Amino acid sequence: MTGRIFNPSSTSLAPARQPTVVAHEGAGLRDQLQRPLRDLRISVTDRCNFRCTYCMPREVFGADHAFLPQPQLLSFEEIVRVATIAVQMGVQKIRLTGGEPLLRKHIENLIELLSQLRTPDGQPVELAMTTNATLLAQKAQALKDAGLHRVTVSLDALDSARFTQLSDSQVAVERVLAGIEKAAEVGLAPVKVNMVVRKGINDDQIIPMARYFKGRGHALRFIEYMDVGNTNGWNMAEVITGAQIVEQLAHEFEIEPVAADYYGEVADRYRYVDGSGEFGIITSVSNPFCGDCTRMRLSPEGQFFLCLFASRGYDVRSLLRSQATDNEIAAHLMEVWRGRGDRYSELRGQNQAPREKIEMSYIGG
Repeated sequence: MTGRIFNPSSTSLAPARQPTVVAHEGAGLRDQLQRPLRDLRISVTDRCNFRCTYCMPREVFGADHAFLPQPQLLSFEEIVRVATIAVQMGVQKIRLTGGEPLLRKHIENLIELLSQLRTPDGQPVELAMTTNATLLAQKAQALKDAGLHRVTVSLDALDSARFTQLSDSQVAVERVLAGIEKAAEVGLAPVKVNMVVRKGINDDQIIPMARYFKGRGHALRFIEYMDVGNTNGWNMAEVITGAQIVEQLAHEFEIEPVAADYYGEVADRYRYVDGSGEFGIITSVSNPFCGDCTRMRLSPEGQFFLCLFASRGYDVRSLLRSQATDNEIAAHLMEVWRGRGDRYSELRGQNQAPREKIEMSYIGG
């Protein structure tokens, strides 16, 4: 199949191709800071049915916002081709993001194709998805059957009115909670639940969220409010630090820290001493973890981005739609990763970070 030109509108369920790429450095691939490539985050659409103020504020992304037309999006076969090559370069985990990934038609077909990928030593690639869960209850079983391993759900408030305000939607919070429970029921567990915390906006929801999810088997994670993109009006004064969040929770519950599970884990983990579960803290602002970042991102229309806060991408779609071989695409991926020196969050703290950044709704969180 080397050099094949894929139909960008196709969603067929052809078996995943056997890798023809020469692995070259494979798992030994390192960037400028000696970080390995381990994770590929694939944004399958720039569309979303929420207008969260920190991600897609309605005054910028209104009802008439022009999303990418279908022919510009990578086809499922093109995505699988890139993913196959990336796995040979060391990727062990793939996360599907958006926009809202469940808005991409037949997303379970893509998952089924990706579920066939194996690392060079024969291990299955971990498949995950981040979603707002508005469609999760009805799609969870199909996603699990297709081969998805687990989901992460974005949820910034339990209070109904606050949730509606923050998502700027007509979706009831109960719909999201039902999606979380259905995902756990079908085996997409443990479900991770991400809450972006903003001072004066939803910080009063920290304890209610912890109380609700404590003992339910889900992993709640509190995320410091970040300056993603250029449209959310980020202000450091709205940041509740991870240390402040832990302090609040320690006043309410008996907790203790937990060691990281793997290199590059972004959340500092804590567990309830009574054995009723755990939560995580993601401190991109107050305590950056750039030195352990192993992630590359693929945008909906085929650009590699090397950081959530990147200001530029690297085109791969033109190679996919030309006569380029798998080895030529692999060489491009390796060149991009070897040149990577991104450490935005560390530079932010030194007032050296670039001002222009890609929007998170475009390349996923």
